[in-house]
Amino acid sequence: MLSSIEHDLSEIFGKAFEALELPNKLGIVQRSNRPDLGDYQCNGAMAAAKLGAGNPFVTAEKVVAAIGDNELIEKMDVVRPGFINVFVKAAAISGKLTQLAADSHFGAAEELADHKVMIDFGGPNVAKSMHVGHLRTAIIGDSLQRIFRFKGYEVVSDAHLGDWGTQMGMLIEGLKKRQPDLPYFDPSVTDNFPTESPVTIQDLEVIYPEESGLCKSDPEAAEKARAATLELQNGRPGYRALWKHFVNVSVATLKRDYGELGVSFDLWKGESDADPFITPLLEELVDKAISIQDQGALIVPFRDDEGENIMPPLILRKSDGAVMYGTTDLATLYERVRDDKAQTVLYVVDGRQQQHFKQVFAAADLLGFDATTQYEHSYFGTVNGKDGKPFKTRTGGVMKLHDLIQMAKEEARKKIAASNIDSDISDEEKEDIAHKVAISTLKFADLRNFRIKDYVFDLEKFSEFEGKTGPYLLMQVARIKSILRKASTVSALAGELLATSQNEKALSFRLLDFPAVIDRTVEKRAPHYLCEHLYSLAQEYSSFYQKQHIMKEEDKEKQASLLRLSQVCMQQLEMGLNLLGIDTLERM
Repeated sequence: MLSSIEHDLSEIFGKAFEALELPNKLGIVQRSNRPDLGDYQCNGAMAAAKLGAGNPFVTAEKVVAAIGDNELIEKMDVVRPGFINVFVKAAAISGKLTQLAADSHFGAAEELADHKVMIDFGGPNVAKSMHVGHLRTAIIGDSLQRIFRFKGYEVVSDAHLGDWGTQMGMLIEGLKKRQPDLPYFDPSVTDNFPTESPVTIQDLEVIYPEESGLCKSDPEAAEKARAATLELQNGRPGYRALWKHFVNVSVATLKRDYGELGVSFDLWKGESDADPFITPLLEELVDKAISIQDQGALIVPFRDDEGENIMPPLILRKSDGAVMYGTTDLATLYERVRDDKAQTVLYVVDGRQQQHFKQVFAAADLLGFDATTQYEHSYFGTVNGKDGKPFKTRTGGVMKLHDLIQMAKEEARKKIAASNIDSDISDEEKEDIAHKVAISTLKFADLRNFRIKDYVFDLEKFSEFEGKTGPYLLMQVARIKSILRKASTVSALAGELLATSQNEKALSFRLLDFPAVIDRTVEKRAPHYLCEHLYSLAQEYSSFYQKQHIMKEEDKEKQASLLRLSQVCMQQLEMGLNLLGIDTLERM
């Protein structure tokens, strides 16, 4: 990882404070919020006064004197009561940017391949099409896997399907009523089941809500569904074969919807994959006296030193022998810690599951998983409509994700038709543009918000080509590419970066922020930091381009430098958008 100007300056100032027999950490330098007064600022002299160093203004002057002439620093000004404002040499800025731009990861990557990060996101249920409630986990989780992988970690992502709960028993019983003669329901048949599924995803989407509603009102139906679920979990061959059909037809639809979003997973495991780990997990919990029997159920209680309950217990197995959602999650974590050897496991799951994960993680701590692995619930808020309530269709139903994507595409087509898009673009290319604009709309609208916050979804607003939107950023990338193409037609090509002039300084500093932005995004598991950087970078370029008439520049070396700066800006915008899962366009 390349060092930043802040890092280099902090080292210089740290040594100067040490020369005055003061702590090195006082030399920390930060970007100035008053660029007219300095590029950077060091406030350590004020902190030194609290340590008994005396007048901060005098201390600051001594620090400046201790530094003296430096190849990185143009000049330093001491301002009362003891601020040190620092101006960096123009050649140093362009030199650092040249280094950064020559690196394939813009200086952000590190050697972290020996640290495995597993990211659990998606969580769709078998027998259901994805709806708008799955949007955030897919978009945030995919962005995090891209960013962690870019940073240098070994990353493994898992869709973690909901394929092992009571809904499976509901589907089995529902299909039995409709097609009772299928071989799956004959206990005497144990193999050679049909390879073709007896149901489609459309069938499952009809059966499940009907059976779910019935089970809520009919105790006998609910009991039958629970019994079927238990038989499935215990390995009844016909039910296992039928369950595989349910999973396969569901995954095919899920891959279509995820594919439209440009989201992919390394693993397509489900709750069912935790089944082999449940028995050894429960045995270990019993052997270590972590779990206890309570009214016929097996639970993990959570108590303080005085024996008082600090939160509800984690129910592992009900009195009827059925395992619970928390059991499969703990068994999945058991696999990730013991078999997969993950050092970090992130769960990108709705914030309404916070209590659940607190229980699972507390049980994992009692098992000692925290000795080798850090596990976190990187939760998120809800997507709301303009009424402030969870986003719905116009009729009040839950909107399917596929339908939302189609709505976004239609809105993109309207915006494109109303814009000054190139007249020579074919219908096929226009459709590709519409798709990418639509996906950028959905993803950037989500990721620009700190993940734990709810946000109001406004499709018309988020698909605008101006403002803090995905389409705006696509437009800016396409605009820079257009500038570079026009330059090449008159043999004006990008060259070496020259010493940074005042017109280029703000843009150069913004480009140099990239490694720190990636670090903060990783540290907080929050892609909105990267979104903010990309939007600010696009704005800085727009401001720079308005002030600097590149094609009218008579000094050819200067023109080549400006084109190179434009090229670097375009590359960083494109790279950053790719980390958000957003594909860019050659022209718009």
